[in-house]
Amino acid sequence: MARERSGSALTVVIAFGANFAVAAAKSVAAVLTGSASMVAEAAHSWADTGNEVFLLVAERKAARPPDQDRPLGYGREAYVWSMLAALGLFVAGGVVSVYHGIHAFGQAEEATDYVVGYVVLAVAFLLEGFSFAQAYRRTRAEARKLGRDLLDHALGTSDPTLRAVLAEDSAALVGLVIAAGAMALHQVTGDARYDAAGSVLVGLLLCVVAWVLFDRNRRFLTGEVADEQIHQAVRARVEALPGVDHVGYLRLEFVGPRQLLLVASIDLPGDESESHVAVRLRALERQLERAPQIVDAVLTLAVPSDR
Repeated sequence: MARERSGSALTVVIAFGANFAVAAAKSVAAVLTGSASMVAEAAHSWADTGNEVFLLVAERKAARPPDQDRPLGYGREAYVWSMLAALGLFVAGGVVSVYHGIHAFGQAEEATDYVVGYVVLAVAFLLEGFSFAQAYRRTRAEARKLGRDLLDHALGTSDPTLRAVLAEDSAALVGLVIAAGAMALHQVTGDARYDAAGSVLVGLLLCVVAWVLFDRNRRFLTGEVADEQIHQAVRARVEALPGVDHVGYLRLEFVGPRQLLLVASIDLPGDESESHVAVRLRALERQLERAPQIVDAVLTLAVPSDR
């Protein structure tokens, strides 16, 4: 678990460094070129840079161990801070870019220094590509381990920081292509509306990505259950415990990144006294909680309706 968290934190740190460098370069290029698309891209990168700070806070907060106030730990903190990052992307990136693009439609100012803009976009593409590659490798490795499609895992993973970095870097690469195309059309035609349209498109792209991230974090924050594949694996694990004849109902809810609350009913052989059964159930719960993914396990005796 600690190794997986450190991997997620490394992914965020790499994304932060790349976004900061790209944001600074785009800001300079936006001033030199006067390109509306470059302004949108600069806003995008500064929003991403700020979001990485939220994601680092999310990693640190979620890593706190359970205590008396939070017996299930602080895992859900990750979804709160990741939700704030999504809101930041929507407002500071999406809304600002759309507004600037609409405003630029009425401007006749000619962009200059196109070469500077293209060079900055090319460098930004390399840096964003490096960050994207890190997030992509981690997501692909986890998806293969769970037997999932990469996109399904990116949307379904309980790790909000990994999902956010992958989504933001993907949007960044697409946005750079849009900005380059808009600048090229502006240069060839002399019509600044192409550049303005590029800014609007980048903004709309960010709004869509931000909404997807916000919705996924909302679902995990309000109680997301594990998928069928995880249910089957955990059910097999419980049924393999010594003395367990059958598992009745099984409830698995995420309480943090890769952290589950397990509630299940089981059949035990024999006809022991209530006190002996309670001791056996508690011992089985402790065995299940040895797995780093199980924050808490609650076992009860199954009744006929559970079968």
